[in-house]
Amino acid sequence: MRDRILVELRCPGGTTHWHIYVPVRVVGTSPVTIAAHAIVVGSVLSDKDVRVEQRDISELPPGYMDDPTVAVGLTASRPISSGAVITNQFLVAAKAVQRGQTVTLVADAGGLSVRMAGRAMSDGLVNQRVRVQNLSSGKIVEGIARSEQVVEIIFQ
Repeated sequence: MRDRILVELRCPGGTTHWHIYVPVRVVGTSPVTIAAHAIVVGSVLSDKDVRVEQRDISELPPGYMDDPTVAVGLTASRPISSGAVITNQFLVAAKAVQRGQTVTLVADAGGLSVRMAGRAMSDGLVNQRVRVQNLSSGKIVEGIARSEQVVEIIFQ
């Protein structure tokens, strides 16, 4: 897309036949999510923090976001200047489980579901593995954070 190409223009009709080659640059545009103002580290983005603009695709950084609703609710992992294109490198999901937090352990096996209290031993995002201590047995197990305060134990 960054290369220039030659396009031939012709006028085949009438008494004068002519053609000319014109150098052009093909530009593809895409909607991109832009920071509406400066955003500080740790801020959770809202719809007031972002706006959408059309930009040349060849000039966009890798990981740019074309849908602002994806960015809303995520946390800024670094400062973002006003007018900057928001990329996935600038944002992280909010933690579903934080170390020391009391969580509900859920274990499903063949139609039987068991729930028990646990304490998170590590931080975790949604669908990320976390270590949890079962408060009734004291045993440390590994599970997947499914939502805030819920960790699913996977049986192998």
